[in-house]
Amino acid sequence: MPFPRRLLAEGEELIMDLRPHWIALAMPLGETVLLAAAVIATLIYVPDSWPTAARLAIVGVGVVLFLIHPLRLIVAWATSHFVVTSDRVIHRSGWFAKHSMEIPLEKLSDVKFNQSVFERIIGAGDLILESAGEFGQEVFGDVRKPEHVQKTIYEMNEANQRRMVAPAAAPSPADELAKLDRLRDEGVLTEDEFQAQKARLLGRS
Repeated sequence: MPFPRRLLAEGEELIMDLRPHWIALAMPLGETVLLAAAVIATLIYVPDSWPTAARLAIVGVGVVLFLIHPLRLIVAWATSHFVVTSDRVIHRSGWFAKHSMEIPLEKLSDVKFNQSVFERIIGAGDLILESAGEFGQEVFGDVRKPEHVQKTIYEMNEANQRRMVAPAAAPSPADELAKLDRLRDEGVLTEDEFQAQKARLLGRS
């Protein structure tokens, strides 16, 4: 399921929406296989004299262990989004109990990534975001193509800074005329002053 666009602010653009790398599933899937093998082996080797209830109890223990750990990690992978927008970085996960964390781009002071040799081969790694104030340092593991994500965040941060410091657009002649007309109606400007300002404005445009 993609990141819900309804969560974006007005004018905010979704630049990147990533799921964790598939390598994050290696451990929970391996645990699931080992757990299933252990339950099957136990059922095969228990004495025939054991009642059906005991065999069901063995299966129940296996199911409970699966729910406690492997399934939780699989759900975390399936519901996690690492999102870069034109304004912020967002990490969101969970189906029922949701967890969300976001850092405005202007708060970021540094973006780093770490990759082992194996992670470089498969295209995964850890992304470290450093920011001032309450956010501090956040580490995101098993990020897809962390070097590309780092470059994208830098580009969006620079674009966001340019947008924030861009000079305000000059008012149009029509806006200035409306302002002069309002000042005349309020008695701030006389008719002669209004006509003089109007002539100056029209001559400038």
